[in-house]
Amino acid sequence: MALPTGLYSAAQVRALDSYAIEQLGVPGYTLMKRAGEAALRYLRSRWPTAYRIVIVCGSGNNGGDGYVLARFAQAAGLTVTALSASSPAAIKGDALLAYNDAVASGARILPFAPALLKEGELIVDALVGTGLRSAVRGELVPVVQAINAAGRPVFALDVPSGLDSDTGVAHGEAVRADCTLSFVGLKTGLVIGDGPEFAGTLYFDDLEVTPPADAAQFAPRLERILDSEVVEALPRRHRGAHKGDFGRVLIVGSGPSMPGATRLAGEACLRVGAGLVTVAVAPENLAAIASGRPELICLPFREADELQEAIDRAQVIAVGPGLGRSSWAREALDAVLNSGKPLVVDADALNLVAEAAAGKILLKNCILTPHPGEAARLLGTDTDDIQRDRLAALSSLVERYGATVVLKGAGTLVGAPDRTPGVCERGNPGMASAGMGDVLTGAIAGILAQSRNPWLAARVGVLAHAMAGDAVARTGERGLLASDVARELRTCVNL
Repeated sequence: MALPTGLYSAAQVRALDSYAIEQLGVPGYTLMKRAGEAALRYLRSRWPTAYRIVIVCGSGNNGGDGYVLARFAQAAGLTVTALSASSPAAIKGDALLAYNDAVASGARILPFAPALLKEGELIVDALVGTGLRSAVRGELVPVVQAINAAGRPVFALDVPSGLDSDTGVAHGEAVRADCTLSFVGLKTGLVIGDGPEFAGTLYFDDLEVTPPADAAQFAPRLERILDSEVVEALPRRHRGAHKGDFGRVLIVGSGPSMPGATRLAGEACLRVGAGLVTVAVAPENLAAIASGRPELICLPFREADELQEAIDRAQVIAVGPGLGRSSWAREALDAVLNSGKPLVVDADALNLVAEAAAGKILLKNCILTPHPGEAARLLGTDTDDIQRDRLAALSSLVERYGATVVLKGAGTLVGAPDRTPGVCERGNPGMASAGMGDVLTGAIAGILAQSRNPWLAARVGVLAHAMAGDAVARTGERGLLASDVARELRTCVNL
């Protein structure tokens, strides 16, 4: 089953379970058996030659899924060992039914012992489900450690044990899975924070439970950004098009000794298809930028009032790459903020905004693109607090500034007032290099100039940037440069 667009909290998925049981009349144990059937189907598809399976089961419903899988896998001819990580006396409800049926079927069920993990070609993690809100504790800690140390592929059911299914934070010890099969609703924590690192490849099965369309409680908490949005933002051009049809962008930045920032942003802006791009920079940067990318129009300025004509001509303005925090930078930012034009605000422009009136300034016509450190300054907190719950941080930024916000990082998030936030699953660690944010700023500004839709431009800019990074990384992540990504953008906006 294809991954759904919408993602949900653990509480919403529990409510969906209750809805299926109480409103649709589907017994809880029937849902558990559907989960076991789906798990066997995906297991055989991913590891068709694996015949010796070890399933590590907890005492809750996640463990019940594991016991059902043990029974079905044995009936399918696999050699199965189910390891009970907790005393059978602790098993209750539907999970107890699953345990008893597995015992009655003759399934091999043993107390957990690390050495037994070596008996399998594959380990299934059915230890802890979606209810975890803190670190795995007590007797389960060495179980998680042993699974990770076993040197076997790991298939996690619903959520890797130890991963917070809402925030994507691994609070302590957590299972590192090769792939994860999520049930009923795709959990938010699988795609944000530490989620992708621990979940591996994601699969999904709804167990024949569909959220009612008219119930607000089942509105997705987050949405995946899709490739189809690129075509929506950047449709095919008509034959008689000219450069004036695709927007005039002004990029303000590159204070003394920082020519590369606006050069990268400007090139990215051109690569995504903006018609005319002007970079306004400190005069000493003019030669380096003009000689490196002659397609850019260069405007050297010493005083902010020298920007006015370019501001008047621009349809979109990006500000911040290489700007610095000098009085020159502050005056340039003020001129841009007072323009009333659609803005993309990045880097030192964000830091200056955070300093102004303790960051209490509405930027309703803006797209803000902070990394976690800049987001912390904008909210008057610290980076750890931002990373502890990135979705909550995004919501706070949107509420405080009234802007479209791109919270950069692994699993970049995009939010705006009255919008369901978006998440980008693309991108790779090779993109953690200098200038990458400048390229993103230029890409978003260029797409905004063409689409005139800040929400769509932010989402598509993030996606195209990440896709370009992944394309470059096919030959290796280490040594990946921002300029490599800028060049690849052209391919990613011509889907």
